[in-house]
Amino acid sequence: MRSLVAILIALAALLAPSAQAQVLSVEEWVEEWDEARQEWVRIEDGAARLANVAPAMARGSLAFPAPHAVKSDGYGPFRVTGENSAELVGLTDRASPRHFERLLRDHPGITVLKFVEAPGTDDDRANLALGRMIREAGITTHVPKGGSVRSGAVELFLAGAARKIDEGAEFAVHSWIDIHGKQPHDYAIDARENRIYLDYYREMGMAPHQARAFYDMTNSVGFDGAKWLTARDMRGWLGQDNTGTGADGDMNGNIVIPKPRIELPEQIAYLDSDAMLP
Repeated sequence: MRSLVAILIALAALLAPSAQAQVLSVEEWVEEWDEARQEWVRIEDGAARLANVAPAMARGSLAFPAPHAVKSDGYGPFRVTGENSAELVGLTDRASPRHFERLLRDHPGITVLKFVEAPGTDDDRANLALGRMIREAGITTHVPKGGSVRSGAVELFLAGAARKIDEGAEFAVHSWIDIHGKQPHDYAIDARENRIYLDYYREMGMAPHQARAFYDMTNSVGFDGAKWLTARDMRGWLGQDNTGTGADGDMNGNIVIPKPRIELPEQIAYLDSDAMLP
């Protein structure tokens, strides 16, 4: 991507008795290389996916650790919990890749990222970039008992070089929404808006048909809803065993699409509409 800043300067009437200061208008946008069109194209800010669910209320989840129980070193939503471990506790945003880069710079020994309370993201493009950073660093992603991984945070969990899911973990997926109010089904499946997710899933080890099946599942519920998955459900999508260990199957693309799989009743997630980009 590359950023362009167009600055348009309009001067108020010069020498007028009520002369005002200069009026400065700044417009900023992001361009992305479109492989199909072989040109730079202007894109909108990242879409938002956020599901804020009240712990131990909406779905009877286990209580999460109190804030004072987690060591914080000021890395945005990331918290250092040991020489080799960190936790994701909170929403990711446009600054999260920079926070994560700083985290690894200061703590190069981190090999495990635990997902404790991960409601999603308000910038999917930054979120996908963060996922690629997690994979490149070879970090294991782990959802402990009582951990909740929702919306855009699911993409971050998938980025783990190895992925572990404890019994009692929960997941929730739903569609993204862009600043125009459009969702995945408003675009052709091969449109750029959908390709960025399908391409990401393939980078994380899914074959094309598996990436499409997983993406369709996440989009089976609109932005204002949520599809809940248990630890067993998500292990099925990842081709892991279901003995309770959460051990990975083949991480190099042989992700098994479960047939049949358990479908949980859809429930409405608590959403923070203020998190949507302007």
